Amino acid sequence: MAVTGPAAGLATAFARIGQLASLRPVHEAFGWLHLHEQQIMAWQQELVMVAAPPFGEGPRAEWLCGKFRELELDDVGLDGIGNAVGVYRGEESGGACVLLSAHIDTVFPADTPIEPQLNGTRLTAPGACDNGAGVAALLAVAAALGHAGIRPACDLVFVGNVGEEGEGNLRGMRHFYQHAPLRDRVAAHVVLDGAGHEVAVTHALGSRRYLVTIAGPGGHSWTDAGRANPVVVLSRAIAGLGDLNLSTKPRTTLNVGTIEGGTSVNAIPEQVTARFDARSTDAEQLIRLEVEIHRAVEDAVIEANEGVKREHALRFSIEMIGDRPAGALAEHSIIFENLRAVDRHLGIRSETRIASTDANIPLSLGVPALSLGAGGDGGGIHTRNEWYDARGRELGLRRILLLLLACCS
Repeated sequence: MAVTGPAAGLATAFARIGQLASLRPVHEAFGWLHLHEQQIMAWQQELVMVAAPPFGEGPRAEWLCGKFRELELDDVGLDGIGNAVGVYRGEESGGACVLLSAHIDTVFPADTPIEPQLNGTRLTAPGACDNGAGVAALLAVAAALGHAGIRPACDLVFVGNVGEEGEGNLRGMRHFYQHAPLRDRVAAHVVLDGAGHEVAVTHALGSRRYLVTIAGPGGHSWTDAGRANPVVVLSRAIAGLGDLNLSTKPRTTLNVGTIEGGTSVNAIPEQVTARFDARSTDAEQLIRLEVEIHRAVEDAVIEANEGVKREHALRFSIEMIGDRPAGALAEHSIIFENLRAVDRHLGIRSETRIASTDANIPLSLGVPALSLGAGGDGGGIHTRNEWYDARGRELGLRRILLLLLACCS
């Protein structure tokens, strides 16, 4: 009896992976990865020495372009927002392409001391894992392909993108999919972020971030007592939001991460601000939360202004400072079937997760995309003692290389 439906697609993908993995050039690429861990780690050490704070990734992007040129990628350069781009030509160049990206920014300020420490296979430095591991994997895959002389069926586009961390708001990937000349040619997109080889992010966790400001005339705590206090009013709004019944399916969360304001313990603040973070896998839930935030703040300010002279009234503003769209990869998409086949071939027991990554942008636009770790292990993420251990990196890189070639074919 013939196999049909999803099982047939997976069987086809598994046959494709087996055929690819048996090719001599692919074995040669695997051989390069096996023999050149020292080179890959050297790139990673060099990379973390180049600071890449939020909105200050320029020097690292230039460094990466230099490496792309050394590896003889084509059309190397920076795009309009500072992403480093290079193209590995395929047999049918100019048509559909597969994108491999890794964000180059870190969470650390420009003046953060960086003194990488390599102890055996373990590198400790700010950004060593997130996303030193991903960027090093970009270079390793490009080098292995070039060494083996592999010509995939389509172009492979390598991107070191800016603006993934914090308030970067995915600006690098957002710019690419809005302005890159080849944006409409992307048939599949693989994002590399951090370490590991047993997880695939296939659902994009959407998020919206808001800066809420309440301001008034302020005053002295004794002589002007009775005037509306922006801190108290904001607190009432936050307390009201804390009583919301948030959806559990789809899961939705709301967090107030920072509250800032005031000048002295004996002064009524002139201004207070708070940063809100709303998250959900469902775009409609995010819209609902935005409405609730506006309602809670507006109601609290209106109540505080009742019977108050105009010059003593409070005012408020709500500014969206981040918008990461939600999305999901179809379970039976070609890229997903290829990944499952690759994992089966390599003996990897993988699982899927929900997270916010650069893959949010292509997934929200309907482009098949997922986010993978770059192999190895890591920890202490976003601390000065962040670390990456290269043991297991080779398996993760084989996984990435096979997936790219399968998507091209």
